[in-house]
Amino acid sequence: MTAATTGKAAGVRTALVTGGGRGLGRSIAEALADRGFHVVVTHRPQTADADATLQAIRQRGGKADSMPLDLADTASFPAFRESLERRLRDPRASTLDALVNNAGIGVFRTFDELTLDDYEESFAVNTRGPLFLTQALVDLMPPGAGVVNVSTQMTRQADATSLVYSASKAALESLSATLAIALGPRGIRVNSVAPGPTATDFNGGAMRDSEALREYISNNTALGRVGRPDDIGLAVAALLGPEMAWITGQRIEAAGGAFL
Repeated sequence: MTAATTGKAAGVRTALVTGGGRGLGRSIAEALADRGFHVVVTHRPQTADADATLQAIRQRGGKADSMPLDLADTASFPAFRESLERRLRDPRASTLDALVNNAGIGVFRTFDELTLDDYEESFAVNTRGPLFLTQALVDLMPPGAGVVNVSTQMTRQADATSLVYSASKAALESLSATLAIALGPRGIRVNSVAPGPTATDFNGGAMRDSEALREYISNNTALGRVGRPDDIGLAVAALLGPEMAWITGQRIEAAGGAFL
């Protein structure tokens, strides 16, 4: 087996995690760094969202860098690719072995409140961005690389306020399956991970901060608690590991059995 096939012998494996500055993205980035990846996390332009993630990884002896990226601005993707490609020429990071399309937005409004802007923004960030970022970067990925698209348990069990959020993530799950077919001949796997209720700052930190909501969710979850960011980070890292090399085109729900 050649170095080009494994993506390892020529240098350190690199993983790109979009939206890696906080919440699930930070947990995913840390879990991948613990597995030996040089992690590059993206953050919103004109912000320092990724600083805490970089510090945490480096304090644990890992390798991490950050790059600005606006997922809604697909016109910026060619320049982003060029910048990433230059970074991959660094001896510390020779191949892009994992792409985690984690960044997303959650718009939660009732049917009567929903606007066209809500729809456009949700699909631009949650669906269009991951699709065309994957297209822009796939030629940097060697056989054996993997893509994980972060979806949500709410594609299986939505509520009345998750109209465009659930729909945009369901579209992402469908893209994951069809991309698995498209990229299979290149030896690249594509899967989606659907987190359940997790205590992060998502949706204003409701799951993290509301004891009543956590109790309700826990009482309706097979494993008896809400998720922690590490639950998702470890699941994504495992799915990108060699143990899962025969898994592609799948939706993996990491929800502890919520609302079965």
